[in-house]
Amino acid sequence: MKTTDKIVDILKLNGAQTAQSLAAELGLTSMGVRQHLQALEAEGLVRTEDRAEGRGRPARYWTLTEQSRSLFADRHDELSLQLITSVRQVFGDEGLDKLISHREQQSLESYSSQMAAAASLADKLESLAEIRSREGYMAQIEADSTGFWLLENHCPICAAATSCQNFCRSELALFRQLLGPEVEISRREHILDGSRRCAYRIEAKGTLNDAQ
Repeated sequence: MKTTDKIVDILKLNGAQTAQSLAAELGLTSMGVRQHLQALEAEGLVRTEDRAEGRGRPARYWTLTEQSRSLFADRHDELSLQLITSVRQVFGDEGLDKLISHREQQSLESYSSQMAAAASLADKLESLAEIRSREGYMAQIEADSTGFWLLENHCPICAAATSCQNFCRSELALFRQLLGPEVEISRREHILDGSRRCAYRIEAKGTLNDAQ
C-alpha cells in the first residue's frame, strides 16, 4: 500500500492528525509525511486546521475533505438512488418500508449465523465489527470502563441513507436485535448529521445514563 493510501486510511479511522503523529505511526520523518500530505492537499483530498494547544504556536492538524469520500467503496450510488425513487413511485413509502424491513431481516439472519460462535458481548461486537468492515463500513470496537463503542468510519450506503433515513433506523434496530434485550445501544454520532463517522454507545442495560 502506498504511503498516501496509508495516510488517508489513518485519517479516516482516527480523524484529524498532526504530521508528527502520522510520522510516528508510519515510522517516517515528519518532513516526509508533510510531503505526502501536501500532495494530497493539492488533489483536494485533505485540508489543514490549526488548533491552540496551550502556550506557543497552534498545532497544525490534517483532516480529510468531502472530496476524499470518492476514495472509499460505495455501492453504486446512482443505481441505489434510482431504485429508491422507482420503488417510491411504484409502491409508495409503504412499499419502500417493506423493502427495508426485508433487507433488515436478511441481514439479521446472515449476521446471526456469522456471530453464532461469539459468547460474550465483547466477542459479539468484535465479530460484528469484522462483518461490517467486510461490507465497507471500516468498523472498529473500543472498550472503556463502562461499555463499548462501535465506530463506523465510512458509510458505503450513504447516498441511499441520505435519500431515505429509514435505512439508518433499520441498521440501529438490527444491532439491537443482534445484541439482545440486556444490552442498550444508541447512536451518538451520525455521518448524515455532519459527523465524520457513526458512533454507537453500547452498555449493559441499566448503566446507560445519557439520553439517546
